[in-house]
Amino acid sequence: MTTIGLIVNPIAGMGGAVGLAGTDGQVAEAIRRGAVPRASFRAAEALRPLAGRGIRFLAPAGPMGADALDAAGVIGYDVISLPGETTSAADTGEACRAFIDAGADLVLFCGGDGTARDVLDAVDRSVPVLGIPAGVKMYSAAFAVSPVAAAAVITGLDSARLRDADILDIDEEAYREGRFAVRLYGTARVPYIPGRVQGAKAVYEEADDERAKRDIARFIAEVMVPDTLYVIGAGSTTAAILSEIGLSGTLLGVDLVRNKEIVARGADERTILSHLDGAAAARIITSPIGAQGFILGRGNQQISPAVVRRAGGPGRIVVVGTPAKLAGTPALYVDSGDPALDLEFGDSVAVVSGYRIAQRKRVASTVPITTPR
Repeated sequence: MTTIGLIVNPIAGMGGAVGLAGTDGQVAEAIRRGAVPRASFRAAEALRPLAGRGIRFLAPAGPMGADALDAAGVIGYDVISLPGETTSAADTGEACRAFIDAGADLVLFCGGDGTARDVLDAVDRSVPVLGIPAGVKMYSAAFAVSPVAAAAVITGLDSARLRDADILDIDEEAYREGRFAVRLYGTARVPYIPGRVQGAKAVYEEADDERAKRDIARFIAEVMVPDTLYVIGAGSTTAAILSEIGLSGTLLGVDLVRNKEIVARGADERTILSHLDGAAAARIITSPIGAQGFILGRGNQQISPAVVRRAGGPGRIVVVGTPAKLAGTPALYVDSGDPALDLEFGDSVAVVSGYRIAQRKRVASTVPITTPR
């Protein structure tokens, strides 16, 4: 029987939709802005296909694990710790050490990069780990591409190979100021099935890449339609578009533009929806994360399923990416939090990659073709 230790970071991802770059140290502000917990729901989504499959689960009580197991219909799990109302990295460490003592074959954690670092601190390379994506950014390579994909990896553990996965340390203060500062924190052992587990974020800074960004920006600026609301996502490629029309936005946030003027800078989901209500037409411009390939669901949760639908659906999304980025990104992914919406993107999208140039890029489903039963 496979034994899995489950850890859920209850506050993971709360900052995303409300426009915070992360949740660490920002929980009170996230709640003030109207954020709601989402990690337990993401965990339950991954666990439902695993209920009744003869897996022995270990978990802390309450929101750090047991609540998600209950919601997913998993019965007969073992509670290994009793964390307090306010949880911390120390609770994660205590639970992980208990998992190891109980002979866990895998630590399954639900959270973001911070949770991945806490788990790595506790288990090092003594046991494999796998992340259910629930944070804001999730640039590390330990995460499945979606909650259901995590379930597919677990049901396919016998055929999965273990690989070394980079766990990244993001400077969140710098991130909130619009600077991307990252270092390698360590490497974890992760069960890997192609198309089900993501890679680490890559950054492209070649001179040719900068020229390509300018060419993309020149083309997008030319085709912007008057009175249309443009929801412009994070990244240096989209920042080049704003620069081309004489604007300065938020490099790692979402900006709203109409008639080549910024109408909202660093907008959260609620602000975007309010502007969409009065918009004659709308377009969403986003760039996939380098190497990982996510169009939605990593670092841009402000562009929520509700935002996409109110803008007119996936057909109103313009994806932009330089040739260097696309060459290093085998496939694109969508993990919006709404699996039905994710499937509406189809099996490929056109990506603007230069001046009047586009490439058709494959969209890999984050929902397995055969969902575990």
